Amino acid sequence: MKIYRYPSVAAKKRLDTIVNRCVDFKARDIQVVKRILTDVRKNKDRALIDYVNRFDAPNLPISSLQVTKEEIKAARCQVNRGFIRSLNKAATQIEEFHRHQVEKSWFTADAGGTLLGQLVRPVNAAGIYVPGGKGGETPLVSSVLMGCIPAKIAGVKNICITTPPTRTGEVNPHLLIAAQRAGVEKIYKAGSAWGIAALAYGTETVPRVDVIAGPGNIYVTLAKKMVSGSVGIDMIAGPSEILIIADTTANPAYITADLLSQAEHDPLSSAMLITTSPELARAVSDGLIGKTEELPRKAIVEASLKTYGALMVVPDLATAFELANHIAPEHLELHVEEPLRYLGCIQNAGAVFFGPHTPEAVGDYVAGPNHVLPTAGCARFASALSVNHFIKKTSVLHYTEEALKRDGPDVIRLAGIEGLSAHAMAVKVRVKK
Repeated sequence: MKIYRYPSVAAKKRLDTIVNRCVDFKARDIQVVKRILTDVRKNKDRALIDYVNRFDAPNLPISSLQVTKEEIKAARCQVNRGFIRSLNKAATQIEEFHRHQVEKSWFTADAGGTLLGQLVRPVNAAGIYVPGGKGGETPLVSSVLMGCIPAKIAGVKNICITTPPTRTGEVNPHLLIAAQRAGVEKIYKAGSAWGIAALAYGTETVPRVDVIAGPGNIYVTLAKKMVSGSVGIDMIAGPSEILIIADTTANPAYITADLLSQAEHDPLSSAMLITTSPELARAVSDGLIGKTEELPRKAIVEASLKTYGALMVVPDLATAFELANHIAPEHLELHVEEPLRYLGCIQNAGAVFFGPHTPEAVGDYVAGPNHVLPTAGCARFASALSVNHFIKKTSVLHYTEEALKRDGPDVIRLAGIEGLSAHAMAVKVRVKK
């Protein structure tokens, strides 16, 4: 990877390329997804199974769209104890973290006769989309936990999963056991845009939900964007990204590994180092060359680093944090001396990993915080998937007659300014003598 010195024209140009990277939908993709959504909305199961047969499992009948209890039971015999131990540890720590996010209803009353408050209630139904992962060969069990557990803790009564089946019409047993550990047994064999459509509109087999959460490919992302408004969604997530800030104390081998861990996701992923040390930048550059050759996803890594990777040398850490807040990365790692000292410098980031022994990968799996994070600069205004995505808040108001007489004249006056005479009348009819 090329090393840039900031500030410079070349460095600013590279920075602009990374910052302006966003989820881009082609006109053809929009038309295709729109057609799929309309088809499933109108024809329900018939359209859903047609897409499943065409793109995933050619021989899967409608009657097998939902995973059976027998399939879940059989899955337990197909996973080993080591997986169960790791799964339980991850689930337990994710549960513990997300319990801190639970909000309670609140009310306040004053002597003047008003009662105000807010009701916090979970949505009735949530759908979690789980990508298939290479035809089921690499099941994304972490996506099951990260999506289902916050919904469960929020109190959602009806939670279901949609995920693409294998060619033989099955769901990977590791994914089924993860779903069971998360407390979800309604699992449907439908992926891509048609899976999202089924959740958004409902079919004879798949129930309609109130909120859809979970990552996916460009068609899943576009489908979520299009159904947003009919249902709630977590976010429009783009390709993964990591930004590492490092000083002279950093270990180049750690940084190299962490950059590669994001670059292997997708050719559009971004992996970037900002450091005060030219020597560190050179060491990481050399390390990337050697380590990339060892990776099975070498072609993806090379494309990612070439297009959206950067090694940038800055004059001081203040400049590094200024750039980090401008980029607003999904993942921010701090490989600096006494990293917690810099907590107050961070304004925009999806998740922050402090110190050399906190690789982003622990956040993906077992640490506890959610790994569904805002990308492409959206950390400027968005947050990680959380319990809050599965609740709704209802305002509560109660006025006594005396309280309305007190506030009524102000309502009448303000309504008059806005030209809404019926609003004013609704108060006048109650307060006149």
